[in-house]
Amino acid sequence: MIIYVIQPNDTLGEIATEYDSTISELSYINQIPDPYRLAVGQAILIPSEEPQEDRRVVKANGYAYPFIARGVLDETLDFLSDLFVFSYGFTTAGELIPPLYPDQEMLLRAAAKGVDSILVLTPLGEDGRFNNNLISTVLRDEVAKENLIQNVIDTMLEKGFQGVDVDFEYILAQDRDLFTQFVGELRMRVNAIGGRVSVALAPKSSAGQPGLLYEGKDYRGLGEAADEVLLMTYEWGYTYGPAMAVAPINKVRPVIEYALTEIPAEKINMGIPNYGYDWTLPYVQGESRAVTIGNVEAVQIAIENNALIQFDEIAQSPFFQYERDGRTHEVWFEDVRSIQQKYNLIKEYNLRGFGVWQIMRLYRAMWYLREDNFRIYR
Repeated sequence: MIIYVIQPNDTLGEIATEYDSTISELSYINQIPDPYRLAVGQAILIPSEEPQEDRRVVKANGYAYPFIARGVLDETLDFLSDLFVFSYGFTTAGELIPPLYPDQEMLLRAAAKGVDSILVLTPLGEDGRFNNNLISTVLRDEVAKENLIQNVIDTMLEKGFQGVDVDFEYILAQDRDLFTQFVGELRMRVNAIGGRVSVALAPKSSAGQPGLLYEGKDYRGLGEAADEVLLMTYEWGYTYGPAMAVAPINKVRPVIEYALTEIPAEKINMGIPNYGYDWTLPYVQGESRAVTIGNVEAVQIAIENNALIQFDEIAQSPFFQYERDGRTHEVWFEDVRSIQQKYNLIKEYNLRGFGVWQIMRLYRAMWYLREDNFRIYR
């Protein structure tokens, strides 16, 4: 496929004619609504020849909450290997807490498309935040830990999950080895019923990286304990931080290179964000809060405010600024250029595949571009 960057005075009709396409095809793939307004600097995907049959086979996983729109789910499932159902919590006694919304329909729709469903296990507290005290309590209580593992197994068998994704964050440094041991024990039990276990890893670039996000994650140990891992290579730009790319390539690459010193490439999935942020400037630490937006929505904001979309060559990410109510806003998001750079890393380092956080908003061009780069493992 061809990635084309919109120039001043371009129209979708002229682009369609130049590349032997149609307005309906380009507007569908790139989610450009009638009357087909464009932003200068916007990157669009143009189909050309059929993808080559010798494309690498990779895993393509997507996280979703059970309240995902059914049309978005059905369309995205066509491009996925696994559907990660977010999420199941647990109590200090090891009792599972199911998602607030029923998830059985998700599993049925995934099964109908030949996509495996994965139970995402998280230690989320009542406030919706990761609770490291809950992690410590269960990891240090053999009865509670055994109860949690058995409840996970029972739920997998009852609902038809094919695997478990362990997404524990902010693990205390003193719980590091206990967590690795837990993942290994869970994998042994899950493998015994024909399932598999993945574990989410905070984006470390060195073994001794300080910080609550990193110290409780032993890359080498967890790489051995789990069937596969997901590198959470996103959230450099985040809700409470300064304006910057969510997943800048210059930050993502060192994480992958470090991970490869500890974990075989065939076990590593790279995280890809399917969202952006809109910051109000100036950024004030402790006060500023960015608004999460979708990639299609970001382009519409640029169009509505006559903003020029720029592309940061270091981060390999698009961004723009606009004015509203006397305040300057800065937006960073993903487009087909930044997604292609992430796909290129998967190919360069021969990784197992990728996982998308999250698929609640449809970004169709991302999946058509995936089709051009890879075949999917099922």
